[in-house]
Order: sequence, then C-alpha cells, then structure tokens
Amino acid sequence: MSIPQAGGGPIERFEQLAEYLEAGCKPRADWRVGTEHEKFGYCKDTLLPLPYDGPRSIRAMLEGLRDRFGWAPVEERGRIIGLVKGQANVSLEPGGQLELSGAPLETIHQTCDEVNAHLREVKAVADGIGAGFIGLGAAPIWTHEQMPMMPKGRYELMTRYMGQVGTTGTQMMYRTCTVQVNLDFASEADMVQKLRVALALQPVATALFANSPFFEGRPNGFKSWRSRIWRDLDPARTGMLPFVFEDGMGFQRYVDYALDVPMYFVYRDGRYIDALGQSFRDFLAGRLPALPGEKPTLSDWADHLTTIFPEARIKRFMEMRGADGGPWRRLCALPAFWVGLLYDQGALDAAWDLVRDWSAEKREKLRVAASVNALQAEVEGTRMQDLAREALRIAEAGLKARARPGAGGLVPDETHFLNILQESVATGKVPADELLEKYHGEWQGDLTRIYAEYSY
Repeated sequence: MSIPQAGGGPIERFEQLAEYLEAGCKPRADWRVGTEHEKFGYCKDTLLPLPYDGPRSIRAMLEGLRDRFGWAPVEERGRIIGLVKGQANVSLEPGGQLELSGAPLETIHQTCDEVNAHLREVKAVADGIGAGFIGLGAAPIWTHEQMPMMPKGRYELMTRYMGQVGTTGTQMMYRTCTVQVNLDFASEADMVQKLRVALALQPVATALFANSPFFEGRPNGFKSWRSRIWRDLDPARTGMLPFVFEDGMGFQRYVDYALDVPMYFVYRDGRYIDALGQSFRDFLAGRLPALPGEKPTLSDWADHLTTIFPEARIKRFMEMRGADGGPWRRLCALPAFWVGLLYDQGALDAAWDLVRDWSAEKREKLRVAASVNALQAEVEGTRMQDLAREALRIAEAGLKARARPGAGGLVPDETHFLNILQESVATGKVPADELLEKYHGEWQGDLTRIYAEYSY
C-alpha cells in the first residue's frame, strides 16, 4: 500500500487532473524500472505472524533496518510505520507484510541487486530477533483472527469499508502478498498501447507467478488464491478495465474512470480523514461531506489514484499488478518479463498483435482461468502455456534489442532473468504446482514445513 503522496498544490482547473498523469511522460532515455515486493514475517518458534510491538515484531524489524543499515524512519502518530533511503522506501501492508518499493533504476541488473541487498538486510535483522520472512501469494495457514493490524490510519478506514463493498477485501489486505513492477511511458499514445498490452497479458503473469495454492491450512482449489481474492474485493476499483480498449482511451478517459471510484480518505496534517464512499467529483466542487467547503489539492488526487486497484493502473507511471509474491528469482523475473514486452517498440507491437483481437470476455476468462489452473488453463482454444511461451519469446527479443549489459559488461543483456520463467513454460509447472506436489508428497499434508523450506 502507498504512503501519502506529494502531488502538488490546489486544483484550480479540471484539466489539471489529466495534466497530472500526462506529466509522467518521459523520453525513452529517462525510462526506469521500479520493482516492489511484499513478504510475510513470522516468529520462527510459533510460526505465527509478527505483531507490531514487542522484541520480535515489525517495529523491531523497522528499527533494526534503521539502526543497522541507514534507513530513515517514517512515522505516523508517533509510531514508526516505514523507512526511506534515497528513492526507495520500506512500508507496511495491513497485516504486517513488509514491502520494498524500490528506486527507479536503469536496468534489471540494478533492480535485482537492490532486491537482493534488501533481502540480505531483512534476513540479518530477522535472524537477530528470531523471525523469518517468506514470499508467497497468500498466507498458507493463518486465519484472519491471527493477523495483527498495523498502526496506520489508512488501514483502519479500509478495513471498515471492505465488508460493505465485497466479500474478500480484508483477505487481500491482511493475508496476501504481491510483486509488481513500475514502468514509464513516453506519450499518451505510448501509455495507451502499453496499458492495453499490460491488461491483456496480466493473466499470463498471474499464471507464471501463481504461488498461493493454500489458505487456512489446506489446498484452496486455486493456483493463485491471491488472484481469486481480487475478483470479489470491490468491483468499483478492480478488474481488467474494458474501457481501456475502446476508442478515445487516453489520460482524460482514465481520469473519468478514477473520478467514479468512491473515495477512502483525505490526508490532512498527519491524519486520515474518513471519506469512505464519498465522491471526488463532489470534492472538486467543494461539497465533500468529510471536508465541507474545502477543495482538493493535486496531492489529494495523487492519494486517490493509489486507492484504485485494477490489474494494471496508471499514475505518473504504470504498475503491473497481477503476480503473486514469491521466491527471489521470480522477484527479478517479473520486471524482466514486462520490460522485455513494453520497453522495445518492436516487442510492444508484437505483443499488441498477439492480443489485439481478444474480446473483453476473453480477457476476463483468461484472468479467471489463470487463477485456477495457471499454465494448464485454456480459454476459447488459447492454451495458457502456449500463450506464455509466445509472450516470453517476445519479451526475450525485447530484452536482447534493449541490450543493457550487466556484471561490468560480462553479461550482454537482461535475458537471463527470464530463465526461471522459461523453465516453467517448458515443464508447465509454476511455484503453486511445486508446492502442491510437496504437500501431497513428502510433506504428507504438514503445511508447516513450507516455512523452513521456502523462507528467504
């Protein structure tokens, strides 16, 4: 979840809303890669989630990272709830999931180095307090009642609202983890083409990264339970955004959509003011019940954009949101997959050719099928394994054309970060398949073994 945004001053013209998004346009030379990933912390002796307070806790983790590795604290109401270093930050999800929001970097080599450095720091602090961290799409055993709530005002409001608009919102908040990548666009037309490809192929990412086959101690019938949860969360702010594929799509059309998403809050003077279900359109007119007579700033608009959760979304950059959290190799593979598809024009055109004739119904069916069967899914004659193979072929060509070397020039490009995904396509197996095989085989139904074998 995002921290409060710094978007700018008063909104005096309606056009500023679209102009805010358009200001994210960058020339190709300035395009960057930002990787975010979440992970579950737990006590090694009890295997229960880390509480916020205590000697083995989220607070102890944040303070340890602050004191040992030079992160600056972020506080809310006098309590540490995040960290900042340069352009990167560490934040908390509602149930104590620890998230790294990486800096915008030039290459996947750099972003993978950043991920690895972060995981080393987390392990060093966690080992010292008897804690562990694991990358999965959903908490495999813990119940809702066992989950702590982090001391963030945003989450208090969201928790209250989730039960009013869907059935799985609090499951998403407290018991899921994702990995995502943030990418840039050059122009409105470039944004539209990238967003269309990103939404259409998000089910492929869901399939390749599916890593949540367990929930509350047993198999749940899905390869990605995290993806399943998102379908019944809040239809006003989730999904595959069919309007993106219609004529007239652009920044203003996305603004129109975002304005119709009910608000969560307004952030003022370190506090989250309850605006649950209220309208940003009313806010623009000075008629917001939460702040009567007051009009929004661009920072308020930036905050509102962080409360919209489709499978891919735009702010001043684009976020790919369809993948489960997972093992470290896949944390580096996700940016490679999307950079390969979207940052080379030839690859982007090929990816669009692959999906341009699909209907909204097919895109949604692929999304559902990916959550159930991952690479074994099939929709309207399209086999997910074949689709993933073709998407990876395009991504690999895109990374080769990008030709960004690493390891001091010893590695010619970024294609090796796709290797783990190529293995999945070759075998038809993703992390969820491996976990299920172990559960039904050598683990003999003892799901507690997942912690020792799959923690970072």
